[in-house]
Amino acid sequence: MANSTLGIIFSNIQEKNIPELSKRRTMASIPFAGRYRLVDFALSNMVNAGITAVGISTKSNYQSLIDHLGSGKDWDLARKGGGIILLPPYSNDMEKPYTTRLEALMAVSGFLASRREEYVVIYDCDGVARMDIADMLRFHEENDADITMAYSEQKSIDAHYYITLDTDKKSRVKHINITPKLNGKTKVNLYINVMIIKREYLLDLMQRALEHGHTSFSRDILAKNVEDMRIFGYKFNGYYAAIDSLQGYYKHSMEQLDKKVRDELYGARDIYTKVGDSAPTRYLEGAVVNNSLIADGCTIEGTVENSILFRGVKVGKGSVIKNSVVMQKTIIGSNVKLDAVITDKNVVISDRRTLSGCAELPYFIAKGTML
Repeated sequence: MANSTLGIIFSNIQEKNIPELSKRRTMASIPFAGRYRLVDFALSNMVNAGITAVGISTKSNYQSLIDHLGSGKDWDLARKGGGIILLPPYSNDMEKPYTTRLEALMAVSGFLASRREEYVVIYDCDGVARMDIADMLRFHEENDADITMAYSEQKSIDAHYYITLDTDKKSRVKHINITPKLNGKTKVNLYINVMIIKREYLLDLMQRALEHGHTSFSRDILAKNVEDMRIFGYKFNGYYAAIDSLQGYYKHSMEQLDKKVRDELYGARDIYTKVGDSAPTRYLEGAVVNNSLIADGCTIEGTVENSILFRGVKVGKGSVIKNSVVMQKTIIGSNVKLDAVITDKNVVISDRRTLSGCAELPYFIAKGTML
């Protein structure tokens, strides 16, 4: 089935949830876990299912995404027929870039119409998971579904906008709920923004939406017509991290320090990313590192505890870094103290600075800041 399946990844759709990290990059290219970008999980899950043609819808601030993807060779997608296809933010029928999911789908309608695959996997970049897309495709065919929506059971949701699914015993979706109120006691089926649909059926839905002047794909097309469509919910039972806020990003980054989480996400070594070919990290005299993820190319003279350091970070003598996420090429001077801090790329922190946040409100330092 994978040979007859096309992938579509939306790189910008969810970026309003985490403006701190998406102000100067797409949601897809937000760094994660020391060496990855969020798009790596969507791409890797598709490639592992045998999908070899993936269209990536872009909107703005996508230079870092292009730099990260390159030719696609790190995901075995450097191909003449298929591979990674970057899609523009608007089609010939649109005068400006999309603002909604329906408009985003309209923007790629020409690309969809030009393809010959039977199925389309639509994937956002706001979640971290290792999913078996091939199994989801089998589930879709076995149920003769029009649409299959992946969900994860969750008790609490921090996002401002989200969708939950009510399913019957046969997994058919009976109700689609747009941002319902939750009591925090009962688990709900959170839609994790992964969908399978027949390509021609999707094009037909968009044509009807255009004729009727619809504005919301979720509300006007799915929720209002759920009884007339064969929509099924595919339960994802593995580890799922929703990157729906800066607090969520920090929380799930800290979860990567748990070996059980790392073994589930990366143990099979089938989450791929751009190879950096950096030199090994140097641990100089006085360096102490406990329970941390340290990428290549770092230089450490101080103490790092319960933290994640991306490539090329420098930690000066006498500095203590705790419970923090330090992104690429950040320079930390001597006798600095950081606790619950997120630094974006290329930050410089001068000697003897003390910065502290907390799990509920991590202290964030924007890209290129000098303190």
